[in-house]
Amino acid sequence: MDSSAYGTIARPEVAVVDGMVRFSPSTGQAIDVPIAALRDSCPCATCRHPSGQRLLDPASIRTDSQPTDIHLDGDTVRVMWMPEGHESSYSVNALTFAHQPVAPMLWDAEAASRLPIATHGEVIADDPIGRGERLRWLRGVEQMGCGMLRGVPVVDGEVARVAELFSHVRETNYGRWFDVRSVVDPSNLANTSLGLAAHTDNPYRDPVPTMQLLHCLESTASGGENMLVDGWRVAEEARALQPAGFDLLARRGVTFEYRDADAEMSHHAPLIELDTDGMVRGIRFNPRSMQQPSMPADELAIWYDAYLLFARLLADPRFQIRLRLDPGDLFIVDNRRVLHGRTAFAATSGSRLLQGCYADIDGLRSTIAVLAREVAT
Repeated sequence: MDSSAYGTIARPEVAVVDGMVRFSPSTGQAIDVPIAALRDSCPCATCRHPSGQRLLDPASIRTDSQPTDIHLDGDTVRVMWMPEGHESSYSVNALTFAHQPVAPMLWDAEAASRLPIATHGEVIADDPIGRGERLRWLRGVEQMGCGMLRGVPVVDGEVARVAELFSHVRETNYGRWFDVRSVVDPSNLANTSLGLAAHTDNPYRDPVPTMQLLHCLESTASGGENMLVDGWRVAEEARALQPAGFDLLARRGVTFEYRDADAEMSHHAPLIELDTDGMVRGIRFNPRSMQQPSMPADELAIWYDAYLLFARLLADPRFQIRLRLDPGDLFIVDNRRVLHGRTAFAATSGSRLLQGCYADIDGLRSTIAVLAREVAT
């Protein structure tokens, strides 16, 4: 039960009805809480550790446990559980059983002015102002799925030190960090001067890296403009235009592969991942490593129509934020959501060197929560 959804409950009537404990406020809709859920959420010292973790083993909850002698004391509901004789006290407004999914802020090219941008020197400062600026920037990155950091020292491996501001570096077969530059006989098209359509990285991994950082060290070659695309926004556009095809993109898996002299990886998954509420929560899109899909011919025709539509939408400037990176610029993306790409650049005149690394979004969210506590105090 979410007090934000129902409003503050002013001394509701409480009753047991059809296996539910029903809270009936003087105004508004009655709120039903399953008996088992209420027993499982007992906050007493016997059932819950001071850390907030449950001590109560759900296997020990009796199937015949019933709330008796329920009475109100202000905002507190006191319940005697029988036959075990256990007493629980709950704050009515603190009970959180109703699930209210929060829709993400989807964006297109017009959101370029809202891209979270910060200066390296400001976000690394270990003082209240610096922590506040770091919190502001990281919150923006979480909300939009991307952001820009300027003035990052042009030093080898600095991209990993930026990642460590909010998370642990996720080391892969590419190392703690990796160079993105044109090389002879590359095993990855990223290490050519060719343009790269908007894509997510490493779809052949399980799990896929969630956060990706790219730091510009050299940028004198003409071309090489970067682009960012909100894959969740484009997915919703595809859903609206071709619902049947979207369903197959989200339901039918395809195989992604990568191999070089030292590594060989493969993973089978849909291009679009949905959560239990049907909301888009992940994109795997990288035609360079995608293998030929295998499914019944009638489904494959519909799947391909939707796949090509999705690719065209990703390439549509209406959905792209364009960036020209200068030395010291770094951008970060949620690799499950925001696709990135680049235009071709001249490999024979000037130079272009980026360094990248991976991290995980749980670290970013943890850092946001801790910084929020510190800034609040």
